[in-house]
Order: sequence, then C-alpha cells, then structure tokens
Amino acid sequence: MKKIIGLLLVALVLILGAYHLLIFYDNNFRYGRMRETPAVRPYEEPLLIKEAGLVPTTGGEAVYRVSAGLELESPINMTQPNIIVRGKGVYLTYCAQCHGNKHDGNGTVGQSFAPLPTDLRSAKVQDSPAGVLFKNISYGVPEGRQPPLHATITIEDRWQVVSYVKSLGIRE
Repeated sequence: MKKIIGLLLVALVLILGAYHLLIFYDNNFRYGRMRETPAVRPYEEPLLIKEAGLVPTTGGEAVYRVSAGLELESPINMTQPNIIVRGKGVYLTYCAQCHGNKHDGNGTVGQSFAPLPTDLRSAKVQDSPAGVLFKNISYGVPEGRQPPLHATITIEDRWQVVSYVKSLGIRE
C-alpha cells in the first residue's frame, strides 16, 4: 500500500512539474504562445467586406433547377450549324452509349435497360419544348432511366445537345 501511495505521489510531482515547465516555456519564449494567435481572438480583427458582385445571385444552375421546363429558353441560337455539330459531339460522348448512334434507344449500354431508352426521333421527344428536354438531360427523368447529367455536362453543352436532338426530326 505504501508503494502505491509513493508511486502516486511521484506521478503527481511529475505532472505538476511538467505543468509548471510548460507555463514557464509559454511565458518566457516567443514560440508556442497560443494565446497570441489570431485563431484565439478573431473578434479583434475587422471583418472583411466583400466587394459587390463577388457572389453570383442570378443565373447559373440554381435558376435552371427551380424553373419549369416550359419556361426555359435556350441562351444560344439552336439552328446554327456549328452549335448542332458541337451538340453532336457531346451527344456521341455522353448520350450515344444508351440512346445509340441511330438515336433509337438501342445503344450498347441501353440494351440492358427495361424499358429501353427513349427513341430521340419519336414524336414525343421532337414535339417537346427545348426547355423540357434540357431539364430531362440536366436532372434526369424520375420515372425513367435518364440519369441527371448536370454535374457532368456544362450548361452550354446541354443546350447544344438539345439543339442537336431537335435537328434530327421525327423518324418516318
């Protein structure tokens, strides 16, 4: 029992000694003075004022997400040949695997889906407003297999894909 009490007293003396050594170090050396760092007293620094227009409050993805597809209008001229060519390139990169090179829903990946992906030359797709197609590409189709691509394809490229799809016309 005396040995345990002796060991506890030695441990207590060591702990108190280490504590006083740390206090001495903190008070007498310029390094390690945590109480003088800005992180401890941030209220003493003036707050930074951001310049106007730094944070966007209009436009962008958020506007498209909350708008109805019927209200959306393309910011690009969807009949320009270079826009349609760019849309075809984006389509071949991101969409052809499911919808196919013939736009009929018989792409390599789309074959495993039941039901098959939509025929993009069907009257249903071709008669849809451009804004509705943009929303379907961007945020997916809830009861379908269309994945949301808003994080994968830029806004401008999505509109270009819509212009390409609309340029295909109805399958005869």
